[in-house]
Amino acid sequence: MDFNASLTRAGTALVLAAALAGGGLFSDTATADPAPYPQKVVTLITHSSPGGGSDVFVRELSKYLGKYINATFVVENVQGGSGAKAVARVAGSPPDGSVFYATTPTYVYTSLLSKPPKTYKDLEPLANIFADSEVVFTRADSPYKTLQDVIDKAKTERGKWGAANPASLERQAAEQLKRAAGVNPAIVTHEGGGDMMLNVLNGTLDIGIGEFQEIRSQLDAGKVRVLATFNPERLPQKPDVPTVKESGYDVQLIKFRGLAGPKGLPDDVTKVWDEAIQKVLQDPDYKKRYTEEVLVAQFVPHKDYAAFVNNFAQNTEAFLKETGAIK
Repeated sequence: MDFNASLTRAGTALVLAAALAGGGLFSDTATADPAPYPQKVVTLITHSSPGGGSDVFVRELSKYLGKYINATFVVENVQGGSGAKAVARVAGSPPDGSVFYATTPTYVYTSLLSKPPKTYKDLEPLANIFADSEVVFTRADSPYKTLQDVIDKAKTERGKWGAANPASLERQAAEQLKRAAGVNPAIVTHEGGGDMMLNVLNGTLDIGIGEFQEIRSQLDAGKVRVLATFNPERLPQKPDVPTVKESGYDVQLIKFRGLAGPKGLPDDVTKVWDEAIQKVLQDPDYKKRYTEEVLVAQFVPHKDYAAFVNNFAQNTEAFLKETGAIK
């Protein structure tokens, strides 16, 4: 995948951020024993409902982290407020390495669109781990065989498109596609990808916009069909899936996935994570798993991740002001 491709509007921020990361340099070998860590239990917080993209991400990651960090990892779903409750939960926790939040563009969008008491600025970015693809999908037996079929339906009957929570990259992808196509479908938001999937499968929604990892089980079961991806180029793992741009609509977006903690994380904590993330990304079992989920390793270390997030936020804010979403 060419992360230096020219993306439009909000998508541009992710490309600039990825360039900042430089891809990261992985360690050549993994240590036999996990690194000492000041906490026995580490809680990974996600705003996603069970089955949503962030939920799947942290649950899979937690299965492998114990090989490289000497701690027990648990996942906690803190739903509500499009991520606002999860951010507040982490921001109010001690900065001792015991609690982290699964970062995605959602926590930036929520901060800019709804002005919650605690924002992305109240967390300390720890590190980025992946770049994730956004896709358009529909139920396998729907009448929509291509993205153009969906657009044509929206021109005549409006229709309904699904996205994750209101302040999400998926929602912005839907809005940008709607704008590029000159149509006005209802955009129905949910508290997570799992909730949205139910409405795609029962036909309430014409399409959903989400990530491969949250639709993979239904895709493997033959219950959904992917119509397009918002990536700049076709994915090597899914060469038959066209891009949205190929379909005639110049909208390109990629999602970041990482971790953030309370402000004031100590150096001994951030150093352990920087080293462990590079090693876990090399782990053969985990690499096989995340490759199947169409995730691309995009390590950004602690020293650079704050600039990564701030760059994305600045570009996103400019886009939201341009479109009139915020003043």
